[in-house]
Amino acid sequence: MRKFVPGLKSYPTVSVVRMSGVISPSGRFDGGALNDVGLAPLLEKAFKKGKPKAVALLINSPGGSPVQSSLIGARIRRLAEETDVKTYAFCEDVAASGGYWLACAADEIYVDSSSIVGSIGVISASFGFAGLMKKQGIERRVHTAGTDKSMLDPFREERAEDVERLKDLQRVIHQNFKDHVEGRRGNRLADRDLFTGEVWVGPKAVQDGLADGIGHLVPFMQKKFGDKVQFNVLGQKRSFLSRFGVQAAVGSAIASVEDQALWAQYGVN
Repeated sequence: MRKFVPGLKSYPTVSVVRMSGVISPSGRFDGGALNDVGLAPLLEKAFKKGKPKAVALLINSPGGSPVQSSLIGARIRRLAEETDVKTYAFCEDVAASGGYWLACAADEIYVDSSSIVGSIGVISASFGFAGLMKKQGIERRVHTAGTDKSMLDPFREERAEDVERLKDLQRVIHQNFKDHVEGRRGNRLADRDLFTGEVWVGPKAVQDGLADGIGHLVPFMQKKFGDKVQFNVLGQKRSFLSRFGVQAAVGSAIASVEDQALWAQYGVN
């Protein structure tokens, strides 16, 4: 209430948006997925409520959907420009792949000395069951209108032309990712290929221009705005059922396996 009382000093406020989880177009049952629909109201409030001095993004994500990463990043930039509020990203355990895309939406990026950052690439993974089906005597019957409708069908032998089509798609998405990073980081990036899908730990990420320094939210903002700076922390709410440990078992199990696989790439699970 202090800021609304005449005669009393108003302390500077920093809006903090926690962005933790896999980036996915469909929400997880426990509210742990990041997507544009879920984050939109939080970001709107962060930039527009109470005239904040800055917006801080606390990022801990191994990535996920490239489209959702792009949508969230674009929303952050639009709001930052509309409100003329500077944005800072603070990377925690991991800001990789789509997680790093989100970090690049900020004006400055700060990491912990052990944060894992980068993975500027595109990956597609699946399984093939053609050999198993032959062994079990199972016949696959698929009828399509369009010769490429069953591209990369896991129940038949992999075709070279299918793989090349997939790589064509990946090349486009990878170029979009590179354009985003280069557009946001500019001449801060080291003069070498940083777009191989490689990851870096904190100090190396700073050295190569993927981050601006080693820093943590509270001491950084206190140094910038004074010891009396206030923090307005915003985060996605967990679903009603998940608060009581009740989730849809099958859907939750599948989502959990997919999420764990993404985190496991970086030794975090």
